[in-house]
Amino acid sequence: MNMALSKSKTRHMPAPDLEPTRIELSRARFVARAWSETIPEARRTGQAALFARAALETFAAEVAPGFTLSPPFVTVKGKLDNTAQQLAESMGHLAATLPIMEGCNALTSLYTTLLPGKERSSLGAFYTPAALTQRLLDLAAEGGVDWKTARVLDPASGGGAFLLEAASRMRASLAGSEPAFVLAQLGTRLSGMELDPHAAGLSQAALEITLADLAQASGRDVPTFVKVCDTLEEKPEAVYDLVVGNPPYGRVQLTAAQRSRYARSLYGHANLYGVFTDIALRWTRPGGLIAYLTPTSVLGGQYYAALRRLLAEEAPPVAIDFVHARKGVFEDVLQETLLALYQKGGARTRFQVHYLNVDNERQARLTKNGKVGLPADATAPWLAPREPSHVPLIAAAEGLADRLTNWGYEVSTGPLVWNRFKPQMRARAGRGLHPLIWAEAVTADGRFVFRADKKNHAPFFKPEKGDDWLIVDRSCVLVQRTTAKEQLRRLIAAELSQDFIETHGGVVVENHLNMVRAIGTPKVSPAAVAAVLNSDIIDQVFRCISGSVAVSAFELEAIPLPSASAMSAIERQVSTGASRATIEKTLRRLFGLEKA
Repeated sequence: MNMALSKSKTRHMPAPDLEPTRIELSRARFVARAWSETIPEARRTGQAALFARAALETFAAEVAPGFTLSPPFVTVKGKLDNTAQQLAESMGHLAATLPIMEGCNALTSLYTTLLPGKERSSLGAFYTPAALTQRLLDLAAEGGVDWKTARVLDPASGGGAFLLEAASRMRASLAGSEPAFVLAQLGTRLSGMELDPHAAGLSQAALEITLADLAQASGRDVPTFVKVCDTLEEKPEAVYDLVVGNPPYGRVQLTAAQRSRYARSLYGHANLYGVFTDIALRWTRPGGLIAYLTPTSVLGGQYYAALRRLLAEEAPPVAIDFVHARKGVFEDVLQETLLALYQKGGARTRFQVHYLNVDNERQARLTKNGKVGLPADATAPWLAPREPSHVPLIAAAEGLADRLTNWGYEVSTGPLVWNRFKPQMRARAGRGLHPLIWAEAVTADGRFVFRADKKNHAPFFKPEKGDDWLIVDRSCVLVQRTTAKEQLRRLIAAELSQDFIETHGGVVVENHLNMVRAIGTPKVSPAAVAAVLNSDIIDQVFRCISGSVAVSAFELEAIPLPSASAMSAIERQVSTGASRATIEKTLRRLFGLEKA
């Protein structure tokens, strides 16, 4: 297929409206997923691979006539029924009317869409929209990657979205070179690793389709780019200029040997994307770049404390984009995500932050959010602005040394896991019973209201012998443990007063609440702590720390706060019933954001 001739013929023609095709392909994708769910799980993976392969073969026959794809990396027993075969072929025909890269991505991603949910989760296999693939490689280019010479690795290449985009950029950088030379260069400098042989085979097929014209012009085969292997077990060589990708997500049970190998980046349980970040460091040459799409929890979660320290020491961030995607852009992904660029051996300096609005799979808008730096203790959460207005707030917060521990508090989770104590829950008060405090007792406006309104929520608890550890007998501040960025407030807190506790001889707190508890004699009263946590300014600071729905004790204890000695004005205002606006103004002054 003479691609240059094809382009010259259409150069002056108006661009076709591709939206009807995209809509039709999206509908077909929905039908295909419904079809896959009728197949027993034991057969579904094989059928998903056959379906995606059939669609790609139809696509190849149209966009690269006369070109023969290499066989799949693994043979699947059985075949598609006639209805599924026809649907796959129709999707291949539809994809052939789109730009070749878009068509390839639409069809290779079919496989993960059709997988059983449990397998998709265990593999951490999720489709990466083209807008994010392109933006992440743009970040790499901005960081200095030279596509003419760069060696590029995707250690969890999946359907090949990043390999396809990298191959396209490498090829464009070699425009005018002999086809055989271009193929040889790509074969030497572009690599992928993938555990799932079906995904690996599909991504190899997609690469072959996009490079078919070079193979036909040179009479040479398209190189094999993807190695089927367990990346966790591969012996690394630090030779790549860029390690890029969307690593798998989810907890993983490491072997003893693996846990020892990756111990430097582990804290508590292992998550695949954390391990793959450690792996990326091992494959990147000194001065090389790592460009990853990961959940935002890497910046703040306690489980990533060791990984943050490792990155700060060996590959500090160069730039970060926070992704805000419209509903439906990601399939089955609930976590907030970011695009990050790190440089191995780079300087630990202030780095650029952006806000990326993804309108659809192909288009995104970029807003600069300013520059931020890493904390002195890199294991602590990394404050980063989620929107431009956060930049001066973070600059102010970076100058505050106090935390809740400096005020005389520690944070723990409510001790009662209710479904383990069902027989001891009571609907009415009685002798020997204690109030059971649920998350709904902390109201949205920051008040404590004793209530148990939700299904299965009983208001009282009967302790048995040995249950003394469940009883809370001292005033504390309660904070809801689960909130989302879409809510008006991420921090929802209320004081649990000593009067209420003494009236009932102690209370029991359920574990959907955090308890901010005094250690000895606190320097700031619980009422003032609650007022500060309920302020707008602290809520916005917390949003710069936490990207998950969980409000963890670790993250609460990491919030920068004014010194305890500076809190006297807040104490007076709280004790005299000052308005929230008045308290807010004082806090802004303590942060240095408003004049006295």
